[in-house]
Formats: sequence, C-alpha cells, structure tokens
Amino acid sequence: MLQLIQRISGALLALGVLTSFCIFTVTENELAIRSQFREIVGVDYAPGLHLKWPIDTVRKFERRIVSQSFEGETFLTSENRGLIVDYYVKWRIKDAGRFSQAFGNDPNAAGQRLSDIVKDGIKNAVAQRTLQQIVSAERTAFTGDMFERASKSVGSLGLELIDARVQKIGLPADVESRVYASMQQSFFRLARQLRGEGEKDALRTRAEADRKRTEILAIAARDSLKIRGEGDARAADMYAAAYGKNAEFYAFYRSLQAYKNSLGKEGDVMVVSPDSEFFRYFRASGGDKR
Repeated sequence: MLQLIQRISGALLALGVLTSFCIFTVTENELAIRSQFREIVGVDYAPGLHLKWPIDTVRKFERRIVSQSFEGETFLTSENRGLIVDYYVKWRIKDAGRFSQAFGNDPNAAGQRLSDIVKDGIKNAVAQRTLQQIVSAERTAFTGDMFERASKSVGSLGLELIDARVQKIGLPADVESRVYASMQQSFFRLARQLRGEGEKDALRTRAEADRKRTEILAIAARDSLKIRGEGDARAADMYAAAYGKNAEFYAFYRSLQAYKNSLGKEGDVMVVSPDSEFFRYFRASGGDKR
C-alpha cells in the first residue's frame, strides 16, 4: 500500500512538473511571444493561461506606455546658431514579434533607437528655421511634421510612438545674452513702429472728428439763423397786422411792455421828464396829449 501511495505521489509530481513546462500565463500588462529554436511560432496572446510545448521558449514584454526624457541635445538653426533642446518621447510595443526581431529582449535599445529617430526629426525641423522663428512659433509647429515621420519609421520596428514633445529650448551661455539683447532691440523697434502707426491713426481720427464737429455746428448755426429769421418775420407780420387793425391799442400794448421792462425793479433809477412821451398813458386814461 505504501509503495502504491508513493507511486501515485510520484506520478502526480511528475505530472505537475510536466504541466508547469506546458503552460504559461500572460498578465494584462504584458505581451508574450512563443518560439521554438529561435523561430517565433506564437504571438498576440490575450491575458490568461496558455499552452506550449516543453521545448518552447516564452518571452514577455511590457505592454504599458514607456516615457523617456532626453536633455541637453544640441541642434543648429539655419543661421548656424546652437540650440540646447530638452525633449521626451512616449512609446509602447505594438507588435511583440517585430520588436523581438529588432531588439531582442532589450527595451533600452528600443528607447535609444526611437530617440535617434526623433532627434533626427527635430534636427531637420530646427535646421529649416531661424532662431527667431523657433522662439516665436508654437513648439508643435516644428515638431508636428517630425512626429508624423517618426511614427512611420518606428512602425517597422514593432513600436508605436504615442507622443514626442519639446520641453525646453535654451541657448549656450556664451551667446544667450547677445541673442536676447538682439531680440529685445528688435521688439523695441517693432513697438516703436506700432506706436507710431497708432498715433498716426489717432491724429487722423481726431482730425476727422473735428471736421465733422465743425460741419455739424455750422449746419446747426445756419439752421438756427434761418429759423430765427423766419420767426422774426412772422412776428413782424403779426405786429403789422395788429397795428393795422388798431393802431392806438397797439401803441398802448407796446407802452405797457416798456413799463414792465423799465419800472418796478429794485435799485433801478430812471431820470425822465414828467411830460415825456414815455408817460403818455399815465397822464390820461384816454391817451390824448394834454
């Protein structure tokens, strides 16, 4: 009985060992390839348990995005001025089979190769522009074309380029102060030009406003004189009509207006002869001269 138990245990142990050589697991963060005698016989394994032959070799790679930063890279502009550029790339393995053929099992080699491709793209983009164009333009303006070309190049290596960005653009210390001084003078000239154009436009606008104001006032004065003249003419016509109907009453009314405007004001002094024509209607109610 003991020998039977030992045999069964040995068989189970051998089965377990054999099973361990015939299965492998893949997690959600991994890519795996299966090869026989260095020839790839299986790729694109989903997460979970998978079968293999004992003679098969399984290699696993990182499925997640890898970020790498590169600092202090020097590039030359179209003016042969040096730029110190810091940039980063984000990538991941898209085709584990091609990646294995290109780099074996070394992700550092893949990152360096990808960096060289991106660096060449930045170099070409910077070499086609002046320093002022690079500084004043959006960084994506000269890295967009580089990103597209790099994405096509890394496709054959089993990689996918997620992102490539320029983080910082600097100048060597010996030329930084001269370049900034030159750019400052250039911006000062541009500012003076814009101020001059603004003052010119302001003077033109003020002159136009003054001209319109003068025209409006002249038209208003002309119209007021015309209206006043028409009013005076109508008043004269009315006075003439009233005088023609009753001359004595008209004279009496005008005398009352004169009395009202001349007498009854505090502090006023008037020296007039009592028999003056001005007091005609005070001397007699009938209005006759006596």
